[in-house]
Amino acid sequence: MKIDLLSPASFAAGQPHDQYRWLREHAPVRWHDEPGGRGFWAVTRHADVWAVDRDFQGFSSEPTIMIPDPPPGQGQGFGPYKMMLMMDPPEHTAFRKLIRQEFTLPAARLREDRIKALAKQIVDAVIHPSSGSGGECDFVADVAGEMPSFVIAELMGLPLADGRELYKLTETIHTAPEALPPGAGGAAVAKMFEYGSGVIAEKRARPGDDLASRLLACEVDGRKLEDMEFLLFFLLLVDAGGDTTRNLLSGGLLALMEHPDQMAWLMADLPGRLPSAREELLRWTSPVIYMRRTARRDVVLAGETIREGDKVVMYFGAANRDPAAFDRPETLDLSRPENPHIAFGTGPHGCLGQHIARIEIDAMLSEVLTRMTDFELAAPPEWLASNFISGPRTMPLRFNGC
Repeated sequence: MKIDLLSPASFAAGQPHDQYRWLREHAPVRWHDEPGGRGFWAVTRHADVWAVDRDFQGFSSEPTIMIPDPPPGQGQGFGPYKMMLMMDPPEHTAFRKLIRQEFTLPAARLREDRIKALAKQIVDAVIHPSSGSGGECDFVADVAGEMPSFVIAELMGLPLADGRELYKLTETIHTAPEALPPGAGGAAVAKMFEYGSGVIAEKRARPGDDLASRLLACEVDGRKLEDMEFLLFFLLLVDAGGDTTRNLLSGGLLALMEHPDQMAWLMADLPGRLPSAREELLRWTSPVIYMRRTARRDVVLAGETIREGDKVVMYFGAANRDPAAFDRPETLDLSRPENPHIAFGTGPHGCLGQHIARIEIDAMLSEVLTRMTDFELAAPPEWLASNFISGPRTMPLRFNGC
């Protein structure tokens, strides 16, 4: 079996489950060469991914959670500043506290009615478009990408249309550099920072009841955030705020179309069966492909000796199809009674926005599955050229609206 977890070609039609399966069975912690880099350990079993993700004392998120090392002497590329994802406790804990209250389950539930209204608005727009092209849409851009874009825009106190444009930048940021024109990824980050600088100026001049204003007013270790610290928060919230929802909705609908028996089971009692279906679709799609850690000390994992400083990469899609953790893992079973998936990660770096993401997913699937029927692909989906985020980039659909 040829193992290549770096090339976007391996992820051109979704995650490479044949490679994952071989790795779990034969080399669950396997050294993976890295052209132009020093290589890394690929971790593919559920128990091992769970252990690494929760052990921040043994496996650090610094200097980066991405496989490529930052250039020598450049840290994360932002001078002395770090994104929260690339911090360890207690520093990570202090920064996470700044926004944690916005993403608790009670806070997420307070937004449920508004999220349902947004879902209706989004589906209205594709069923009754001003262009008159009803019955056709690009499900990723017109539906799946709209919801998280709108929700994060409202959280930050931004116009909804700006959320849509920021989403386009995140798509570029997640695309593998080799699939983009030279410098496109860096240019997208620069545009995000340029927009974020405008947010800083606006919210300092006219603070409102929104997350951006509160971030600029809060303190960490007795001081207010510097501009670059805010911009890294802004990048993280916009970037990570859409990953799981957007790719779960598009990849999840594709899975339902490919498994009509499961679609029929779900539609027989959509309100009652949606919670278990949502969790199974999260397991099945696993939108975030990997997270990297760096070993703080020598450790033995699955019989392999990992040395201090080695890169250790957790593959969530592989862990979520591990037969040691799931009965019939290669079967999409929306009624799965126990589902210990780790699509949102686990431990101190577990996804902060997962409660809002679940509400977004439920609201959108409820609207889509009751008001858009007879789905048919108008063209094959084109997957995001990325080894970090998994999901369709485009998914042209024909449907009947009601």
